[in-house]
Amino acid sequence: MTSTIAHSLVHIDGSFCEGGGQLLRNAVAISALLSKPISIANVRSNRTPPGLRKQHETGINLATAISAGETEGVHLGSTSVTFKPGKIELPRTSTADPGTAGSTTLLLQLALPCLLFSSSSTLPSLLTLRGGTNASQAPQIDYTQHVFLPFMKRHFGVDVTLKILRRGYFPKGGGAVFCSVPPVAEALPPVTLTERGPVQVIRGEARVGGLPFILADRMKNAARARLLAGGISSTAIRINAVRETQEQTFGSGGGILLLAETDNGCVIGGSSVSTKSKTPEEIGNEAADELLRNLGHDGCVDEYLQVAICYVGVHCAKFESCHEGPDNYFHGSSKRPLRSQDWTSDRPHKDGNKNSGANDWR
Repeated sequence: MTSTIAHSLVHIDGSFCEGGGQLLRNAVAISALLSKPISIANVRSNRTPPGLRKQHETGINLATAISAGETEGVHLGSTSVTFKPGKIELPRTSTADPGTAGSTTLLLQLALPCLLFSSSSTLPSLLTLRGGTNASQAPQIDYTQHVFLPFMKRHFGVDVTLKILRRGYFPKGGGAVFCSVPPVAEALPPVTLTERGPVQVIRGEARVGGLPFILADRMKNAARARLLAGGISSTAIRINAVRETQEQTFGSGGGILLLAETDNGCVIGGSSVSTKSKTPEEIGNEAADELLRNLGHDGCVDEYLQVAICYVGVHCAKFESCHEGPDNYFHGSSKRPLRSQDWTSDRPHKDGNKNSGANDWR
């Protein structure tokens, strides 16, 4: 019996491309959807320290619970993981908490494809995620709420409800979000995005929790000044400053999210998260510079939404055409996770989707 299971495993090298958590999340989600066991070696070998951190361990355990699966090697620091999914039966009520400031948005990224498809239920799955809501190296929860999920609703007809129960900032975490994920009985429709259209308005929110309001106001003013210097009309800029109440946040922190809305319905983002080493002006400038850079590429999506929707595309959908900007559109590390998605989607190739009504994989 052990020999049969060993031979049926799909073996994945976790050091490929970015060699980090994105490859791990991709592989586990695809494995759960296809009901095909995998073994991942060299887990996060390109990170310091390598191996599983608490947030990765929590994500795998969440996928295991959703898919009624089994695991081996899922513990802190592990560099070799085996994931054996069972059958996904929806709806489900699940909770995940790494006990750290690990990103709630990345936990949702792993769980969402696993909770989407059901031919037997019309009831939504309920998901409570705890940890960090606004942290670096991951999308802020505001980006997920105001960019990614509206894109899912507009183009795929998937209306995921997300409620921020409490914000959690690095390094304490302690945030909580609630999600209601409706089931989908058929494959998601194809998407064509080729014309962005002119920018109509730039909305934004600079926020702090557990810190003075003036810091949010300084972020707002710096972002506005940088956008004006970048050629944006003053009448198009609408940025608010917010200080959260003690009940709305755990610990202290802040950040800013800017959204450019076009007349064709595209939303382009720019964001930055507060750190002790940067002034509010630097945070505001970073968000504005990122937004201006994304707008300068003339794509229909920004760099982070491209990664997010390609993640969904790899798992659940088909993109017939999407204007994403020139080849050098990606900068920093954002292209490496996308390459990891392309690569892991080919590992369980043409085995069919045992657990859902999604499209065949490439």
